[in-house]
Amino acid sequence: MEVEAKIREKAKELLESKAVDVVIGFEKGTLPLRSTPAFIRDSSETDRLVWNSFCENNLATYLNKLKGQKVAIVAKGCDSRSVVALAVERQIKREDVFVIGVPCRGMLDRRRIEEAVGFEILSALESDGKLVVKSVDSERTLDREDFLFPSCRSCRHRNPVIYDFLAGEKVEESEVDEFELVREFESKPPEERWEYFKKAFEDCLRCYACREACPFCYCEECFVDSSRPKWIEKGLDETDVQIWHIVRAYHHAGRCVDCGACERACPMGIDLRFLTQKLNKDVKELFGFETGLDPSVQPPLSTFSLQDPDDFK
Repeated sequence: MEVEAKIREKAKELLESKAVDVVIGFEKGTLPLRSTPAFIRDSSETDRLVWNSFCENNLATYLNKLKGQKVAIVAKGCDSRSVVALAVERQIKREDVFVIGVPCRGMLDRRRIEEAVGFEILSALESDGKLVVKSVDSERTLDREDFLFPSCRSCRHRNPVIYDFLAGEKVEESEVDEFELVREFESKPPEERWEYFKKAFEDCLRCYACREACPFCYCEECFVDSSRPKWIEKGLDETDVQIWHIVRAYHHAGRCVDCGACERACPMGIDLRFLTQKLNKDVKELFGFETGLDPSVQPPLSTFSLQDPDDFK
């Protein structure tokens, strides 16, 4: 609650002083285990702002839509990396964005929690690494570490990489092997990898929720919507679905911060990160680059260097 109080206090100060036009944060959702994005423009409404383990959205996705305004944003580690990357790509001006940094211990996957307890959750309370969920006549206590999102379990940048105000003490960074699952996937025979790829996307609805949730899908016209030239059909043909996910993943090579927003937004629960994480691993190994850590460095695929790997010759 101390973090939440600091967020509210800073948001109120920024709005009252006219330092920003809007504060993007989180407010309580209409259902348990949910927090939703909030856009606060009046200092009298800052008490709506909350901070808990269900503030999962990457709020940086809204910055492009608020160009020309002074914005304060509540940012976890991955969100702050998105802010850096968007500034590097000149989609936002860093001086127009006030970053309220929040150290993050990882967000909780409500779908897995609901599956685990097996009853309708009416309330939830976090305390000392535990989550107590209740229904009308049932109660369960869960270890929060068991229900972190996959992207949170492999996160190595839990503290904001940039901030103008830090709402809370920094947390210890994890030394986990972020590419463990990618290495496991790479070790499989090509035929098995291809079958996994086909199986992974057979339930895709082409709803584009992944695109809408991603801070870096900011093109005014996506290639799937283009008619001149027309790249792919709009239906659910297997090859069109596969091309959509392959091209989208390659568009994020050297740009993805692995926030997991795309995967969380997917209504079909598709494992979208196995493609983007593979490309993150390749970019890190080939170019020594991680997205959003250094505001002075361009993504490797948007620059040229004589020292770039050229093993494809």
